[in-house]
Amino acid sequence: MSGIRHHISEGLLASYVAGSLPKPFSLVVAAHVSLCETCRASIAAHEAVGGAILDDFEPIDVGDALRDRVLAQLNDEVSPEPVYTARGPLPAPVVEALAGKEPKWRSLGPGAKQCILSDDAQGSLRLLSIEPGMEMPDHGHGGLEMTLVLQGAFTDETGRFGRGDCEVANDDVEHTPIAAAGEVCICLAATDAPLKFNSILPRLFQPFFRI
Repeated sequence: MSGIRHHISEGLLASYVAGSLPKPFSLVVAAHVSLCETCRASIAAHEAVGGAILDDFEPIDVGDALRDRVLAQLNDEVSPEPVYTARGPLPAPVVEALAGKEPKWRSLGPGAKQCILSDDAQGSLRLLSIEPGMEMPDHGHGGLEMTLVLQGAFTDETGRFGRGDCEVANDDVEHTPIAAAGEVCICLAATDAPLKFNSILPRLFQPFFRI
């Protein structure tokens, strides 16, 4: 997709390829890569390096029991996995996370709603829908936050983010995202720690919104 200005760092892409990135962030990377030719090429380069490294390893002999178990499984019936494709502004990885269903939106207050996709020890993953001109509460971070724009745009102290752009914020970043004029801003956001809101009202409602 052309026009993407905010990409994912090589370090995070390498962690994604290695399988060491927590699931919420991995899904944000997968969704971004489905939209971004630049990061898709970087992923391919990391995979090529990983393959070259594996080629240098000496082969390891396996026992007869393990070989027999693997060969026996070749006859097992395998149910076909469902194939998900992009739907509207939602990339295929997001549609898969929704199991092909429509998002179940819950209000965050006037002009804002969310759909929580997962929330566990690895972090939280949610869709956010923000009406044009709506200002989100000023906040910092207790860890990592990745926000991928799927529709519309938002601005904050670091710049403007449109469809396909991914903002990566850590505990050094405090910002006040504002949905840009035009389309409703829909984002996919992953965090591994609660946000640090600077005003009392968002802090009071934070346990209910799980954000």
